[in-house]
Amino acid sequence: MHIRVINPTITREWEADTCQAYRAVADPETEISVVSLNWGTASIECHRDHALVIPEILNKAMAAEREGVQAVIVDCMGDPGVAAARELLRIPVVGPAEASMHLAAMLGHRFSVLTVLEARIPMMEDQVASYGLEEKLASVRAFDIPVLELERDPHATLQRVIQVSEQAVRQDGAQVIVPGCTGLAGYAGRIQAGLAERGCEVPVLDPPSVAVKTAEALVLLGLAHSKRTYPSPEAKPYRWPGVKLYGE
Repeated sequence: MHIRVINPTITREWEADTCQAYRAVADPETEISVVSLNWGTASIECHRDHALVIPEILNKAMAAEREGVQAVIVDCMGDPGVAAARELLRIPVVGPAEASMHLAAMLGHRFSVLTVLEARIPMMEDQVASYGLEEKLASVRAFDIPVLELERDPHATLQRVIQVSEQAVRQDGAQVIVPGCTGLAGYAGRIQAGLAERGCEVPVLDPPSVAVKTAEALVLLGLAHSKRTYPSPEAKPYRWPGVKLYGE
């Protein structure tokens, strides 16, 4: 099985760590490959960033299907371009946020999402609602560290995320925690342990792990998104630099 992970930014320095994070939880027989965008933004933190990266995400997703890849993951908790890619592809396309939020709803009555910046809170709330999980949402809280600074001081990042997670549990009634940035890949176990030390024993999900196991399950089950929900679009004239939506 071959799963293509699309890093939906132009920050190629993340590719090695991203590949390692996904391979760490994938089945040993699963091949993981990672590609970044040729053009777009360095990180995704607002509606503008989402809009700028989607056309190139579609290019990379279609290229993956042409190469015989069996599933695609868009490595961002905004799930940018996932719905559009499902219209264009017949192989599974997985968004880490959608997969993790649905799993969180299975593990507890209410979950909280921890996002990078306060400005992202309304976007994440809208995203949760679009997945039909608004009634399961305890809160969206921000830990106020930009994506490009998450690894500047990993210990400080971890402690801040644990602190905000504890607030979500104690003040908002969260029973499951969903880190709202795939840049926190590999942090979930340490966040969960830190919460347990503070008397808050709740599951903490690792969205990249959830995404890759979801993709593997879909491939093994022979399932993909419904074309009744994501019908293939009709070809029409368009002009966008570098984008070829209809295979021309």
